[in-house]
Amino acid sequence: MNKTTTPLKFTVHDCFDPARETQPCGIIIFGASGDLAHRKLLPALYDLYFAKLLPENFFIVGSARTKWNDKIFRERILGILKEKKKPDPLFHKKFVDHVYYHTAEYDDPKSLKFLSAMVKDLNFKFKSNQNLVLYFATSSEVYSDLIVKLADIGLITKANCGEPWVHAVFEKPFGHDLKSARKLNKTILNVLDESQVYRIDHYLGKETVQNILLFRFANTIFEPLWNNEYIDHVQITASEMLGVEHRAGYYDKSGQLRDMFQNHMFQLLTLVAMEPPAKFQAEQYHNEKVKLARAIRPIPKDKMREFVALGQYGEGKIDGKKVPSYRREEGVPPHSTTETFAALKVLIDNPRWKGVPFYLRSGKRLNHPMTEISIHFKKNQHSIFNHIKTDQFDPNILSFRIQPNEGIFLSFEAKYPGPKLQMASLNLGFNYKDVFKTTQMGPYERLLLDCIRGDQMLFVREDMVEVSWKFINSILEEREKLLPRVFPNYPSGSWGPEIANKIIQQDGRFWQDF
Repeated sequence: MNKTTTPLKFTVHDCFDPARETQPCGIIIFGASGDLAHRKLLPALYDLYFAKLLPENFFIVGSARTKWNDKIFRERILGILKEKKKPDPLFHKKFVDHVYYHTAEYDDPKSLKFLSAMVKDLNFKFKSNQNLVLYFATSSEVYSDLIVKLADIGLITKANCGEPWVHAVFEKPFGHDLKSARKLNKTILNVLDESQVYRIDHYLGKETVQNILLFRFANTIFEPLWNNEYIDHVQITASEMLGVEHRAGYYDKSGQLRDMFQNHMFQLLTLVAMEPPAKFQAEQYHNEKVKLARAIRPIPKDKMREFVALGQYGEGKIDGKKVPSYRREEGVPPHSTTETFAALKVLIDNPRWKGVPFYLRSGKRLNHPMTEISIHFKKNQHSIFNHIKTDQFDPNILSFRIQPNEGIFLSFEAKYPGPKLQMASLNLGFNYKDVFKTTQMGPYERLLLDCIRGDQMLFVREDMVEVSWKFINSILEEREKLLPRVFPNYPSGSWGPEIANKIIQQDGRFWQDF
């Protein structure tokens, strides 16, 4: 008998909103000679152009201190597109015809005035209606002074009821702590309205992250179970095999708590745990996320070690190759105490989540790259089956895999075929690549498109930035007391330090194996 496979069937419900059509605009990338622009932003803009999702009338200006010109910048972009094997070389040439470069000293008003004049000419040439997207891909220390100077020369203005519009995108880190984040917010909101500000967290642009809300609120079989009556605990893991790479200068001043938890991990937590908004609109969606964030219980100073574990990687093997310890990475001080791993236990004081711990862990040089949210349901408390005890049932686990191979999976119990009554743990699930047979839009493509369209749903609002920093600040203030006696305390290629296991094992639970 031939073995056949039945493909997963699906129906696409078109929810196209004509108000989300893209409008003509110019895009200015500050920090255009940097790594982010070349690895992510410019390839993402090309993908939008190739997919015909950019408006027909658009231009891009790259601006940085590096002394390039239009020709050099375009040649570099063509090299990036070729290296990344972007489709259709004929489109490569058409794309760079929309691209220009301006060498800028950001503290020099004359240089910025020249940029303003250049943008004015390009607005006329490309008929962009003077609409502008400003992407700040510089270090966050530059944001405040630069945006004030851009306002002084009239390149940016506060929102008005009609056109032209200005949307400003700010990369993380948004501040270094609560005080600096508040100061930065104040500076930005002196010259822009909150409706013009797009604080980007690329995790929110990933397909599975976006799908969490639809999965919860569009399926009646899950939302009724999304509470402390049925859920035992939640785990969120974001692991990297990479070390600090070329980011030592930034990372050693930041560490894993600032680099991952204040933004990415906090966003994933609030997305999973938030209450349903009355309508799927940006303002109500952000209101519910902030409400959830404010319900997170502060960690008592005298119990910090029960809730937080820090680590730093030592030498070890990744993919069979020996790698150095963090302190021996290029650019890292030899006695650095910067954490490259952190694990947290988080409690939420609201009726839905009372008594349900959320365990978060993230680190570098771990066993393999994985970002996943797993919802662990409570174990079956009663067995009607002879000779099968309740502790033999594995709990049901619903997993949202964000990377790699984005997908959703559910574990459940079933009978193993045969005359004996035997249980088998099975997985039901899908990944986007195999099921939908379509190329997924990358997170930067999605977020850049939303910014052009004026959709703030997947960006971070002012109050969320400050609430998340307030929580992380309380840990950073006690950081010196939390540091282990000896660093490094976990080998590269492992799943982190032993103290991270104690965070979850003290509650009779274990980290999920991958």
